[in-house]
Amino acid sequence: MITLRGISWDHTRGFVSKVATGQRFHELRPDIEIVWEKRSLQQFADFPVPELAEKFDVLDIDHPSVGEAMAARALVPLDDLLPAGFLADQAANSVGASHASYRIDGSQWALAVDAATPVSAWRPDLISHPPDSWEELLGLARSGRVAVPAIPVDSLMHFYPLCLWLGEAPFQSLDRVVSGEVGLAALAMLRDLVSACPPECLSRNPIRTFEAMSSGDGIAYCPFAYGYSNYARPGYARKVLKFGGLVAMPDGRRLTSTLGGTGLAVSARSNERQAAVDFIAFAASPDVQRGIYFQSGGQPGHRSAWMDPAVNAACNGFFEDTLPTLDASFLRPRYPGYLEFQDAGGTVVHDFLSGRCDAAEALVRMDRIYRESQNNKS
Repeated sequence: MITLRGISWDHTRGFVSKVATGQRFHELRPDIEIVWEKRSLQQFADFPVPELAEKFDVLDIDHPSVGEAMAARALVPLDDLLPAGFLADQAANSVGASHASYRIDGSQWALAVDAATPVSAWRPDLISHPPDSWEELLGLARSGRVAVPAIPVDSLMHFYPLCLWLGEAPFQSLDRVVSGEVGLAALAMLRDLVSACPPECLSRNPIRTFEAMSSGDGIAYCPFAYGYSNYARPGYARKVLKFGGLVAMPDGRRLTSTLGGTGLAVSARSNERQAAVDFIAFAASPDVQRGIYFQSGGQPGHRSAWMDPAVNAACNGFFEDTLPTLDASFLRPRYPGYLEFQDAGGTVVHDFLSGRCDAAEALVRMDRIYRESQNNKS
């Protein structure tokens, strides 16, 4: 009996879907068993993948960690271990840049089994339609009906789309995150929104935001948070949420969100690499993605699942309604050291939103952290 150890994150979407898919794989391959563990959502965002690779065979990872993991030779490149036709299908059926986000220097380091990006969510029993413009959003927020996840990492993820709308993609220079003009304007817009929302938002991640929306009746709308199709499924929470795209800005363009999702990778330290590769290929296959992976609470990464009528019928149209937003989403950097910037840079934006520093100081600190983070490039 081969026993693989797997690590995911602590939510039905991450953990239960992997356990159920692993169990089904074991039923088809009785010689391979997978034992899963979980880590918090925050640990998922910032815990070093090379350290996880020392303990686990199968790793559920976020794409910004790929550069660090590759530099540490912590993961197995998948190109020579999987059929070319399988990888071509994965690329052709990517949701947004999900598949490409795990490809660096000509090698594929993970399979995109999960796709996500910040999208809007609302309670259709509380509001007849969501706000469609930034001004409408601010108006609803000032009435006390809006929540936005604003812990440090999410605050930074919201900063990027506002920079993009203002005409500048982050990280185009090695010296600064964005120009002062764009950075100051983006921070001001984000502060206008967050300050109009309940103060609890500063301590909520997307999961806690959706739990608050679905369990109480005070919050009617969330303008952007990493989507969780679980909350669109009848029977999962007290109230079902509806999900859709992002608001239109004054010039008519909609905000561009920041790509998330997860990929399954194989540790280079694993003594059972082929068994682990066989499992992640099973989990990423279209039939499994549309079937047991989704049915057990997962949020698939294969495009066929996102376009499947039965899948959409089971979750209030979540996938078809949010697919355009995901296809247009912004890909974060993946250089070794980026996660250090993300962790510390998010704290800076959070400090600004909490009134602990002004916008000019926040930009200076972010630029310094960004330059320092590049010292880990290899």
